[in-house]
Amino acid sequence: MSETSIYVVKTTANQERSVANMIAQIARKEKYDIRALLVPDVLKGYVLVESPAPEIVDQAIQGIPHARSVIKGASNIEEVEHFLSPKPAVVGIQEGAIIELISGPFKGEKARVKRVDVAKEEITLELFEAMVPIPITVRGDHVRVLSKEGT
Repeated sequence: MSETSIYVVKTTANQERSVANMIAQIARKEKYDIRALLVPDVLKGYVLVESPAPEIVDQAIQGIPHARSVIKGASNIEEVEHFLSPKPAVVGIQEGAIIELISGPFKGEKARVKRVDVAKEEITLELFEAMVPIPITVRGDHVRVLSKEGT
């Protein structure tokens, strides 16, 4: 198996996934040697493509809408490794923080964080509007931090 590198394709913002899907279809159809495609959430406007040569990636993106260009130079797997493991949804949320629920039955409600369980990616909180303070537990990706200050 030949040595591969990671090439970066610049795309229109919010079109990364569709560009990656089109590259995958074209690579299969035209038998291009593209080994992997990665669309990290934190990297807006870019698709990472693993291939032995930049010319292959150049050919694959020809005619794909929203695929702008291949950025000069190549990366190796070590440089993009941190994109491969997702960060827990509760990272950066502390006890005492004020949050807003963004999904579920309490959507739109504001609450104070009482406890953060990083292992389960859950947050226990108390709603501000509740008559009786009852702790509820929600997934970390169901909240948006409004203020980080703890009390």
